[in-house]
Amino acid sequence: MANLEIEGKISQKLQIVSGQSARGEWRKQDFVVEFPDGNFTSQACFTAFGDDRVNELGRFQVGDMVKVSFNVRAREYNGRWYNDLRPWRISPVGESAPAGQAPQGFRQTSPAGPQTVPAPGLADIPAESSDDDLPF
Repeated sequence: MANLEIEGKISQKLQIVSGQSARGEWRKQDFVVEFPDGNFTSQACFTAFGDDRVNELGRFQVGDMVKVSFNVRAREYNGRWYNDLRPWRISPVGESAPAGQAPQGFRQTSPAGPQTVPAPGLADIPAESSDDDLPF
């Protein structure tokens, strides 16, 4: 799967949500990034899941320009599909950006390219729990 990146401004940070699963405590925080999309501005909502990602997001404030590297996940529940954008790195715009890269916006990068941050592992995936009352 290709790694996806988006650059834009954090327009909202929602409250931190925490809970308990079979694997222990977990935390997550949703945030919205506005990014240029042609002549218009679009928004994407990301879910920072786990202590590392929530703490990484905590370094930024609403209005900060960020580059979000993320994976797309989807799952089905009762015949409906739900998408989830899971960041694995959040950094300030301009930090360690190679010369000649495309301007702000959405782009896809090659998975064979060099990466400075390891991809998330099994410990970053939330456990399925039977006492979870969410439909997804």
